[in-house]
Amino acid sequence: MTTVEQQHSCKSSGCDKPAALQCPTCVKLAIKGSFFCSQECFRGSWSEHKSAHLVNNPTTSYNPFPTYKFTGPLRPEYPLSPRREVPADIPRPDYADAPGGASKQEQTYGNAQIVAMSADEIEKMRVVCRLGREILDIAARALRVGITTDEIDRIVHEATIERRAYPSPLNYYQFPKSVCTSVNEVICHGIPDQRKLQDGDIVNIDISLYRDGFHADLNKTYFVGNVDAKSKKLVKTTRECLQKAIEMVKPGVLYRDLGSAIEKHARDNGFSVVRTYSGHGVGKMFHSAPNVPHYAKNKAIGVMKPGHVFTIEPMINEGSYNDQTWRDNWTAVTVDGKRSAQFEHAILVTETGYEVLTCRLPSSPKSQLNDL
Repeated sequence: MTTVEQQHSCKSSGCDKPAALQCPTCVKLAIKGSFFCSQECFRGSWSEHKSAHLVNNPTTSYNPFPTYKFTGPLRPEYPLSPRREVPADIPRPDYADAPGGASKQEQTYGNAQIVAMSADEIEKMRVVCRLGREILDIAARALRVGITTDEIDRIVHEATIERRAYPSPLNYYQFPKSVCTSVNEVICHGIPDQRKLQDGDIVNIDISLYRDGFHADLNKTYFVGNVDAKSKKLVKTTRECLQKAIEMVKPGVLYRDLGSAIEKHARDNGFSVVRTYSGHGVGKMFHSAPNVPHYAKNKAIGVMKPGHVFTIEPMINEGSYNDQTWRDNWTAVTVDGKRSAQFEHAILVTETGYEVLTCRLPSSPKSQLNDL
């Protein structure tokens, strides 16, 4: 805590003693009036006081984990903006307002049997997945050097509620934002913050939304400005890994077999496949069976049948496949600080093969991979 000479009163509830200690985070953010008489009062007020650090359009930013040993050059830039509001009349999933953000529906479901959707349910999935693609395309058009990932979150949030949908990540097990933005060495679950995208970055934008009782889930990795050749190869290979897996989908195929095709192509190009995170069933629940690992020799259970809907979302690394998590308990990064890329589609198993529910639209921006 910072000590000042001017006399102030303690901001702790029920205490008006003279105070000379100021919250160090408030000092960094130029927030005035945050004085406490003692460390005890400061600690006792922390759960209430920390909300003062959530500010719109901050004039300065800071690293919230200064003692953490980061694996690469990327750093979080706080403060996070306040939680964005969803109109009360938009239907929301069961975890949206739940303490801790836990989904009772998912917890009750556990590892139950893979559910085949009815024709009516499939049509609802088509609608929400198309809306998800629209939102991803809107975010892609906004990408540029200098935009913050928090601004991307605002754009995604507003586009989602304009479509009378709920942004699925928001408060899911307390995730604080409406989209995941994973930059450079971040594998997945990056939290949008005040960092500006830089020339040469790669960024994954992961869109999920809930409408009419169903979730959509898709993502794509983009180039920001002038990207080096190795990053281009990584991103291109990752997209090819996804495509090779999609082309295997049809009734009777084992879910565990997709990982073999993905890992072979990744290894052939000098890359590795993340093992900690997998594809999953998606629909009435954000995450459900089947589990869809992206690496070879996995133990996934299940056989594809018509009506199954699930995601394939390989995460491919330049270096080691191992990962670790920042102290925000969400941001997964490569252990060696090298870059990672990801692509995701929601897939429907049909009678004869597959349908990509989150496919490109005629209005989608030109793919950056077309010129590679």
